[in-house]
This record gives sequence, structure tokens and C-alpha cells, in this order.
Amino acid sequence: MPMEFHFSALLNALVFAILGVIFLVLSLLMWDKLTPFDLWKEIIEEHNTALAIVVGLTALGISIIIAAAVH
Repeated sequence: MPMEFHFSALLNALVFAILGVIFLVLSLLMWDKLTPFDLWKEIIEEHNTALAIVVGLTALGISIIIAAAVH
């Protein structure tokens, strides 16, 4: 049973993957603007581990929402 290769399926997957990454980055940038402090300065310079965990979990949560919307 040979498998067929569909370029349209590959193109759809690439478009949705790129759009998902763009939406993830935009949502994290928007979240950074809405907070009263600079997230990256707190994480990198102040070594705020708790904030790094929250940002990571937020990125994971947004990714799950985007994946569910695409699926």
C-alpha cells in the first residue's frame, strides 16, 4: 500500500505552524507590554525564577489554545 504525498497538506501544515508561532510571539509581546515591569529584565538580570516559570507556563497555555484552534 503506497502512501501518497500531498503538497497541499504540507503547505497547510507549514502555514498554520508559522501563523501559530507568530500569534504566540505577538501574544507574549502583548503580555509583556501589559505588565507594569519589564519581564525579560526581571528574568535575565534579576534571576526571577518564579516569573520565568510563569512566562513559560503562559507560553505553553497559549500554544495549547493555538493548537486547538488550528486542529
